[in-house]
Amino acid sequence: MKDKKFYITTTLPYVNAAPHIGFALEIIEADIIARYQEKILGNEVIFNTGTDEHGQKIWQKATEQNKQAKEYCDEWASKFEELKNLLNLSFNHFIRTTDEKHIKAAQEFWRLCEQNGDIYKAKYEVKYCIGCEMAKTESELVENHCPLHPNQDLELREEENYFFRFSKYGEKLLALYEKNPNFVKPASRLNEIKAFVKTGLTDFSISRLKEKMPWGIEVPSDDQHVMYVWFDALVNYISTLDWPQNQENFSNFWPGIQIAGKDNLRQQSAMWQAMLLSANLENSARILINGFIGVNGQKMSKSLGNVISPSEMVARYGVDGTRYLLVNLGTFGEDSDVTFEKLDINYNANLANGIGNLCSRTAKMAEQIGLICEATNIEVPSDFKKLMDDFDLNEALSYIDGEVSNLDKFLATNTPWKKEGEEKKQILLTAAGKINQITIMLSSFMPETALKIQEHFMGKVKSFETGLFPRLI
Repeated sequence: MKDKKFYITTTLPYVNAAPHIGFALEIIEADIIARYQEKILGNEVIFNTGTDEHGQKIWQKATEQNKQAKEYCDEWASKFEELKNLLNLSFNHFIRTTDEKHIKAAQEFWRLCEQNGDIYKAKYEVKYCIGCEMAKTESELVENHCPLHPNQDLELREEENYFFRFSKYGEKLLALYEKNPNFVKPASRLNEIKAFVKTGLTDFSISRLKEKMPWGIEVPSDDQHVMYVWFDALVNYISTLDWPQNQENFSNFWPGIQIAGKDNLRQQSAMWQAMLLSANLENSARILINGFIGVNGQKMSKSLGNVISPSEMVARYGVDGTRYLLVNLGTFGEDSDVTFEKLDINYNANLANGIGNLCSRTAKMAEQIGLICEATNIEVPSDFKKLMDDFDLNEALSYIDGEVSNLDKFLATNTPWKKEGEEKKQILLTAAGKINQITIMLSSFMPETALKIQEHFMGKVKSFETGLFPRLI
């Protein structure tokens, strides 16, 4: 990573469904990391997200609604851009795969791979899952269905397409993983992708016949074909940096950190890395992989009616409450499960009764004695920075919760409400100073809340007119 430059990107969600809390967690994680890198470490940050807009699913959806594909994509892209305000996000790049600069970059990337002998034409016969937009091998199927989309029938496809020579890169990928033992987080996902690569890689199709599926980026050397959606979309990670036109900007920020869900493990940590090797470009810096979020023991599904949207959570818990609760589920680890009942309990325990109550009662006591709190040169604890530097976000949030709990114990032991004069003042000065330190750490996770606390504790302390987190009944 270049000194004082930092680049992080989410995956690009496919524009065929509304944002769900799984992607909300992903983009909040990226936002927390970006804010920490910029505000606490002082780095110049590019935070990228956007929308993936080509492929058969999009073409079919637009056709069903009697819309032009681009019109359909414009409508959906705006819904994902709206997450910036909904979740108080700080992304400064929003790339769409229909953007002209992305189209040119994808075509140039194709040319580089082709020049290096890694693109060829061959017959294509495979079982294909439209839900994943990926071919499936027999070993991946459960009762002849994709396990991720069990209600969709597979398509048997046979046509002549262009292929990427994925099989050429098995040893180089294994060497990449060996050289970078933290390349994929968590370690269980790194072991999973290693095992996949060791079984042997199969070349994959990277084009579709335009006459059958016209919604895609045209192959530069053959106007009868459009690019396979995955080959096109993965290039966004560098097209957003203005590659290949602006090589200086690209070299300043690439390689970057990529966040994805576990269903993207193969694409991000193997396919994309092989593509970069083919184009003689540096591999990604690190891949952070989330598990799935289930609802009451089941996968979120429209048919089951158990999909939780980010807007539902914000309406119930507020913006920062939603950010806290999603991260608190766990980051870059195994699957998690939620219900509104569990979220309510967590909200009341850790927000209403935790940081909210601590700040309110401390501020009230401090205001009663006209306390002046000079919050200068606040040090961020090294233990917290270590967790953040290794992207252990939920552990870092737990560290903050622990500091809140420790301060509650300090107040319970020293009982400032029973003290008078200088003794009371010194106890509350210590408490206010600690709250200001907690606020700095909290600012990446819950920026609105951190700002509100700072307004009350930096300078002359004043009490809160309303609680930070009103208790849910």
